Amino acid sequence: MARLPRLVLPGQAHLLIQRAIDRQPIFEDAEDLALLTEVLRLALVDEQVQLHAYALRTQELLLLATPAQPQSLARLMQTIGRRYVSAFNRRHGRGGTLWNGRFRAAPVEPGEPLLAAMAWIEQDAEPGAATSAAHHLGSGRDPLVTDPPAYWSLGNTPFAREAAWRERLSRGSTSAQDARLRRAARGGWALGSAGFIAVAGAGGRPAAPRAPGRPARCDADS
Repeated sequence: MARLPRLVLPGQAHLLIQRAIDRQPIFEDAEDLALLTEVLRLALVDEQVQLHAYALRTQELLLLATPAQPQSLARLMQTIGRRYVSAFNRRHGRGGTLWNGRFRAAPVEPGEPLLAAMAWIEQDAEPGAATSAAHHLGSGRDPLVTDPPAYWSLGNTPFAREAAWRERLSRGSTSAQDARLRRAARGGWALGSAGFIAVAGAGGRPAAPRAPGRPARCDADS
């Protein structure tokens, strides 16, 4: 079966997942992580991508990002690959890629679906990981992050928004939510309401998996 083209909607947020190859670490120490963060910052500017949330984990990158152009996400990840992976390889005396295939991405509807994806990304207790949670909890301004309108709708003051977000993160996520988000990103399926999914798929590329079973047969003589 031919691989579907990546579904990218300029001006809409997307959940991106990039896994490490063979469970190798994407970064090994604070110096690697600082370099990855700086490369990401520069690539966001160069490729005109807004980043709303992130988790830089030892074996995967999770991003919630809005591209300005259809190819902006691909160029973002290519830029990270060129700049960071080559530097990482030189520093650690290795060769080849860090990535397990191409990155996966799913368009996310504004509002509650976006907040759900954002919370899932920031609920990261992995030691050594870097996330955008501190930014949204008021612990410090993160230059990588552009707050989406959905986050601003949580309260009229920074204190109110931070308190609402702290309560949201404290709820945690379920294994079912984790599976749903990863399944959508892996398949490139849109995350959101039926209306959003219909609009996302209006260009011809399916935005949701096909319902199980064979399509109904239409008999011309019936």
